[in-house]
Amino acid sequence: MSNIKKYLPDAVAVILFLAISFAYFINPVSQGLALHGEDHGGSIGAGVEMNEYKQRTGERTRWTNVLFSGMPTFQMAPSYDSTDTLIGLQNIYRLGLSGVVMYVFIMLLGFYILMRAFGIKPLLSVLGAVLWAFSSYFFILIAAGHLWKLMALAYVPPTLAGLVLCYKGRFLWGGLVTAFFCALQVMSNHIQMTYYFLFVAAFMALAYLIEAFCKKTIIQWLKATGVLIVSVVLGIAVNASNLYHTYQYSKESMRSKSELAFKNAENPENQTKGGLERDYITNWSYGIGETWSLLVPNVKGGASVALVNNPTAMKKANNKYIRVYETMAQYWGEQPGTSGPVYVGAFVMMLFFLSLFIVKGPIKWSLFAVTVLSVLLSWGHNFMPFTNFFLDYVPMYDKFRAVSSILVIAEFTIPLLAILALKEIIEKPQVLKNNLKYILASFVLSGGVALLFALLPDMCFGNYVSSYEMRMFHDAVSKDYLTTDMLNGVLGNLHQMRRAVLVADAWRSFIIVAIGLLLLLVYAKRKINGNVLTACILLLCFFDLWQIDKRYLNDDKFETPRPSDSYVAKTQTDEWILEDPDPYYRVLNFATRTFNDNNTSYYHKSIGGYHAAKLRRYQELIEEHLHREMPEVVDAAIQTNGDLSKVDCDTICPVLNMLNMKYAIMGKGDSTLPIYNPHANGNGWFVRQVQYVNTADDELLGLHHVNPKNVALVNEKYADVLGNTTTQPWDSTCIVRLTHYDANALDYEVYSPNGGVVVFSEIYYPGWQATIDGQKAGIAQTDYILRSMYVSPGLHKISFKFDPKSLHITETIANTTLILLMLCALFMAGAAVIQRRKNKISK
Repeated sequence: MSNIKKYLPDAVAVILFLAISFAYFINPVSQGLALHGEDHGGSIGAGVEMNEYKQRTGERTRWTNVLFSGMPTFQMAPSYDSTDTLIGLQNIYRLGLSGVVMYVFIMLLGFYILMRAFGIKPLLSVLGAVLWAFSSYFFILIAAGHLWKLMALAYVPPTLAGLVLCYKGRFLWGGLVTAFFCALQVMSNHIQMTYYFLFVAAFMALAYLIEAFCKKTIIQWLKATGVLIVSVVLGIAVNASNLYHTYQYSKESMRSKSELAFKNAENPENQTKGGLERDYITNWSYGIGETWSLLVPNVKGGASVALVNNPTAMKKANNKYIRVYETMAQYWGEQPGTSGPVYVGAFVMMLFFLSLFIVKGPIKWSLFAVTVLSVLLSWGHNFMPFTNFFLDYVPMYDKFRAVSSILVIAEFTIPLLAILALKEIIEKPQVLKNNLKYILASFVLSGGVALLFALLPDMCFGNYVSSYEMRMFHDAVSKDYLTTDMLNGVLGNLHQMRRAVLVADAWRSFIIVAIGLLLLLVYAKRKINGNVLTACILLLCFFDLWQIDKRYLNDDKFETPRPSDSYVAKTQTDEWILEDPDPYYRVLNFATRTFNDNNTSYYHKSIGGYHAAKLRRYQELIEEHLHREMPEVVDAAIQTNGDLSKVDCDTICPVLNMLNMKYAIMGKGDSTLPIYNPHANGNGWFVRQVQYVNTADDELLGLHHVNPKNVALVNEKYADVLGNTTTQPWDSTCIVRLTHYDANALDYEVYSPNGGVVVFSEIYYPGWQATIDGQKAGIAQTDYILRSMYVSPGLHKISFKFDPKSLHITETIANTTLILLMLCALFMAGAAVIQRRKNKISK
């Protein structure tokens, strides 16, 4: 009975989290609706071949050909046989929930576990869980379909709970919790989020070290640190397959440094030592003034949604400028665009400031320091000296883009410090009476700032138009789309509209902070007890955050579930192309955002596509060649009414030909037409000459001067693979014919009376294995991105298979580690039972 009473509050908290999660989505869940967004739909086309392969074979393919002419699936579908058991354990932790309800539930539960590890009482822990889980950014992630990122974030707090337990001396439980949730976090496959929270873990470990030094318990700190290191290694080892292949892929992807000397020389200051370019990393940088969105959500207008949809703004609108406003966004910050602000709650911010005054100990300063760090780094190019320092000297920091997302650290530390402040207040009521000046200072830093924004918005911000919008307006005037007088009228009215949006939210935040202050003062007067104070703050903050979250994830985001193919309607053009009996050719879609769209991949093997980490060489080929050839193809199609047989495509698009562009789609919307390209090189071809070059520059730029149909450009390091010959004994009777196609396996029949070098229109990537008549054969990287082989005279069968040996090695490591972890868990469970029996006997 005592054990039931002990765990009953925690069980009630879990039930409450279930109720809250269902309540937020009550309408769509009760009606069986599904969330749909751009990222949700875009993943359908990219994953169509992988899903078909899994359904047909029961296995996973590690390669797909439906986008970018072929690429690994390591960062598209990072699932492995070794993680199946871990996924089963994860489903138990989720209580079998799925979809949007599950995402909110595990966000709540994870932070609650951290609160309890800190020794915080259940009701206050529930409040902390709500403050974290309902921070606006997380609901924005759900709405946008950035679910890997959200999953990784959901497992951060319980992972850090293990750290807290270890440093409190509970080594076994702390180690097990750390290992388990570290494994889940890494399995979620958003290394950027995991990387960011390494800073939090490091700062917290340092705080515990300082505390241990003061208490002279360094040995215990060292033991805890050792346990944590082992636990993290185990959590990582369970994900050995995912991590290793992510690492391998990163060296070939856009996240690594280019091999092109001419590209690096164009703007050497822009290139980091081994990662992405600086302007790409910092393209999404949070504005310095925009940081106040932590307190006032619409401090810069909120999200990049239509301005005309904001009722507050439209009350101030001049109707004669409506057409202009229809083209404008509500957001006026300096990011290229945003789905919404990072808002942690107005009163939460006050409690955060209050914590800096009343919470004691190193842990406070470590959390505050990492908060400041995340804010400064989120500014990116707005605080470039600091950003450059991290890009140049902090390992791996240059591998990640969108620096604004590092504010997830502040979203974690601010509510955590807020709860630590409340814990101090509830456990020591005299704190409020003795520190009234600190309460007022915290109110000024939060509610006072919000009031200042409400009363003097122009003084605080001055401008409500982004620099991008100003350039757009000036271009419109220069092209006579707008007169100068009309521009002045638009700007003046626009200032009024956006000022109204800012002021409305500033008053809102001020009122919430004022109500929170009133609750603290009532508690200080002993009119209510700690539980009532906690419950009232829970209701206040829940109401605050719920309202803001509903701006970005509401019932309008849901729709009746549809079959996958209904998201990508098949057009007559698609039907016409699909009548081709050839099992494998490629399509270039000009009728969409070619390199930002995966819909084409649903029905065709696409030359285009979208992925945040495509192969680096393919991206460079796009920039240097495809962007130049594509307009030439469009012009040729227009001039010949779509009959490309009348033009010399070997001159206007030789690189597209070597990618086997058999069809192009042109037009707009539903009015598209298929364009047949009779000049495509096909699946493979014998070349007349191999031209050996020394550098990556020679390979890529050399494609401007040769026809890949006749000449193969190969780095000299592959000379031995191709027989060290340059002139090839080409013959008109040579044949290269694809006889079998699968996502990760290709068979060819090849004939040549004299032998020679065959180039295949397939993307080169380490891990592909080749055989000629069953005998292992070498593959050379050719024409910057393709594969080639040397074959002897006669008829041969060439087979390609993508089954990297590293998969089998890492799977063995992962499975062994998982068994070890499960044995540890069973041992601890058994030890707990034995200890309980001993306690009963002793009583």
